[in-house]
Amino acid sequence: MPHEAGNTVSRPILTSTAAQLFVADIQASCDFYTHKLGFVVDFIYGAPPHYGQVSRDHARLALRVVGEPVFAGDIREREHLLSASLTVGTKDEIKQLFVAYQAAGVQFHQTLKNETWGARTFIVADPDGNLILFAGPAE
Repeated sequence: MPHEAGNTVSRPILTSTAAQLFVADIQASCDFYTHKLGFVVDFIYGAPPHYGQVSRDHARLALRVVGEPVFAGDIREREHLLSASLTVGTKDEIKQLFVAYQAAGVQFHQTLKNETWGARTFIVADPDGNLILFAGPAE
């Protein structure tokens, strides 16, 4: 559609994203994300439950039950294939989040480190092996 003087055409704005994680047990996953990572359950759907969503602040993770492994062998761990990346705004927040997760007994795939591209990151492994990257500024 051509732009005409005086006629403003707005475009749709994407306001959020939700990564989809594949899990074996929706309740166990919800328990992990709420008790260990501080998320809340937005909903669980199905009889038996097979889909749900957890959120924390503006981060949303969709949980989808699957009956068999999605990745062949150990490729996910070997290649460090991330299922989601979540960010915070400051270097203090990324450190605070890491310390809180450490105190909660979370299993880390990678502990807190400064990346060459200027971020400070750590990676959590959930009970199903999904790798969740948390990132913030290094400075």
